[in-house]
Amino acid sequence: RVCNMAVHVVCGVNLEGKREVLAVEPMYEESEASYTALFTGLKKRGLKNVWLAVSDAHQGLVSAIKKSFVGCSWQRCKVHFMRNILVHVPAKDKESFAAKLKQIWQQPDYESAKRYAELLIEEYEARFPKAVEVLANGLEDSLQFYGFPEIDAKKISSTNMLERLHKEIRRRSKVVGIFPSMDSYIRLISCYLIEYAEDWETSKCYIRKEILQHILARRNAA
Repeated sequence: RVCNMAVHVVCGVNLEGKREVLAVEPMYEESEASYTALFTGLKKRGLKNVWLAVSDAHQGLVSAIKKSFVGCSWQRCKVHFMRNILVHVPAKDKESFAAKLKQIWQQPDYESAKRYAELLIEEYEARFPKAVEVLANGLEDSLQFYGFPEIDAKKISSTNMLERLHKEIRRRSKVVGIFPSMDSYIRLISCYLIEYAEDWETSKCYIRKEILQHILARRNAA
């Protein structure tokens, strides 16, 4: 019997500023319980000092993040968030409205972003009421990266770090088509991710170590 399954990849940035693949886990269901089990396993393996988690707004995933990593901020991926908003905008207006939306996350600080978004909501609430409602309800979660002003916003405001991995996994999976077992699929993905992890280890830091040490000292002093 052929069936579909989800395989979740978790990546992170360590205190040396290097990217790491933390987990590759098959899931029979995308629920809070399954995500919690995934994060519990990571913590047992030594994961700690999680400051910011970036993901889409899957309810079970978000709940598991907040329960598993106390003190961790959750950043709603701005790219996924924009897609959620633009679904409710007529096709002829998508491009122009998307350009204005992007400016929210290009503001220099949290206060400026919040102020710009509020003006945008006021300007468009009559034309695109549902889109504006989605924006207003999810705005705060999409601005959490501003809590780390030392870090390049492009690196922590979306899940782009994972997107290239996902794209390559899909490409390689299509070559095979149907796998005889989940283990065979995991082996293929793992081999590819090992290559990627080795490249990350030898490449320059994703985030400068000095910046991360500064943030760590600030958090410890709080």
